[in-house]
Amino acid sequence: MVVTNERAPTSPLLTPSALTRLAREVLESNLANVWIEGELTNVSRPASGHLYFTLKDAGAQVRCAMFKPRSTWLPFKPADGLKVLARGRVSLYEARGEFQLIIEHMEQSGEGALRLAFEQLKTRLAAEGLFAESNKRPIPAMPQRIGIITSATGAALHDVLHVLGRRFPLIEVELLPTPVQGKEAPPAIIAMLDATARARRHDVLLLTRGGGSLEDLWAFNDEGVARAIARNPIPLVSAIGHEVDFSISDLVADLRAATPSAAAELLVPDAREINRRLQHDLGRLHQRMRRLLQAASQRNDHLLARLSQQRPQTRLDRGHQRLAQAQARMARLAQHEFAERRSRLLNLQTRLHSQHPGTRLAFRRDTLRGFHRRLENAQGQRIERRRARMQALGASLHALSPLATLSRGYAILLDEHSQSLVRSVQQAPAGTQLRAVLADGRLRLRVETGD
Repeated sequence: MVVTNERAPTSPLLTPSALTRLAREVLESNLANVWIEGELTNVSRPASGHLYFTLKDAGAQVRCAMFKPRSTWLPFKPADGLKVLARGRVSLYEARGEFQLIIEHMEQSGEGALRLAFEQLKTRLAAEGLFAESNKRPIPAMPQRIGIITSATGAALHDVLHVLGRRFPLIEVELLPTPVQGKEAPPAIIAMLDATARARRHDVLLLTRGGGSLEDLWAFNDEGVARAIARNPIPLVSAIGHEVDFSISDLVADLRAATPSAAAELLVPDAREINRRLQHDLGRLHQRMRRLLQAASQRNDHLLARLSQQRPQTRLDRGHQRLAQAQARMARLAQHEFAERRSRLLNLQTRLHSQHPGTRLAFRRDTLRGFHRRLENAQGQRIERRRARMQALGASLHALSPLATLSRGYAILLDEHSQSLVRSVQQAPAGTQLRAVLADGRLRLRVETGD
C-alpha cells in the first residue's frame, strides 16, 4: 500500500516499513535509557526464555519485552499484580507497528526506588568530585585517640572494641553515640561529625554500623551525611554493613572497610607484631652498642699504645734496641767480610799453586804417563786384533789350500816335462812321465796303459 495525495507531494513518499523503521530509530535514539515504575500484567514466558509483559498504572499501559539471558537473571519471579521498577530503552515493534519498551534491568518497586535514588545521588556527587582520590586523607599509622560514631547498643561497637582490645589495648577509644537507623539518624550523624571537626580531639574517626537491608542502611546514603564527611578535616574510615554493602558514606570516606571488625584491623597495628619488631630492634641496638664499645675499646688501646710509645723511657729503650741491632748488623757484616776475604785468599792460593812450575811439570809428567799407557794399550789391542785376523785368514787359507785336500788321501798329478796339472786321462797317454804330489812328499810316475 502506498499513501498518496491528490496534490503533488511536498515531502518524501514513505512505505509503512520505512515509516516504522524511521519511527523506531527516532525513539531509540532519543529514549535510549529510561526508568519506569508500574504494575505487572499479562506476564508471559514462552519456551524461548524471553519475558513478555505489560506495565500499567491508573492512566496507561506499555508493552514490554525482556530478552534472554537478562530475563533469567532476575532475583524474583515476575507475576501479575507485582509492582516493579524497570530500566530500558523505548523501541517500536515494526511487524505490528506497536510501541514497546525493551527492558534491560528490573527489580521490585520498594527497594528499587531506593536504588534509583542511590544511583542518582552517587552520579551527582561523583560529578562534584566528592569521591576523588585526590581528596582522600591518609589514615595515621599509630593513632592515639579514635572516635567511634555508631550506636551505643549495636553489635558493631562490640566487634570493634573486641578487635581494638585484642590488637592494641593501649589505644584511647571514645564512643560518640548516634542513632544509625531511621529519620533521626542523618541529622544526628551530621551534628556529631561537625562537633568532632570543631573539637579536633581525635586522630581518626570510625563511622560504622552492622548489616541490614537497604532501608536500614539508608541513613548513610544521605547527602547531608556525605557532605559532612567531606568537609570534616579529621581522617575518617567508613564500615557500613557487610562486605557486599556499599553506601555513599563509603565512597566519600578516606578509607572504606568491608566490616566493622575489618575497620578495627585497619585502624590500629598489632601490638604483638610491634612487640616482635621492638624486640628485633632492641637486639639490633644491643649488637650495635657492642660493636661501638668494641671499636671504642680498640681506639683506646691504640691511643694508650701510642702514648706508651711517646714516653722517654720507651724512646730510650727503642734507641738501645736500635743500637744493639746496628752492632749486631756490623758484627755480621765484619764476619761476612772476613769470610769473603778468606775465601778469596784460599782461591788465589789454589790458583797460584796450580800455576807453580813443579806442579805443572808433575801434571805434564802424569799426562805423559797417561798417554804412554794409552799408547801401549792401544798398540797391544791393535796387535791382538791383527793376530786374531791373521789366524782367521790362515784358517780360511788352510781350508782352501790343496794341501788340506791332499791330507785327506788325494794327490795332484803334474806333467813331468811341462809341470802342468793333469786333469784328464787324455793328457797322460802311455809312457808319459808324471809326478804325484802327496801330503807328505812327491812320487815320480810313468803311465803304462790308459783305460
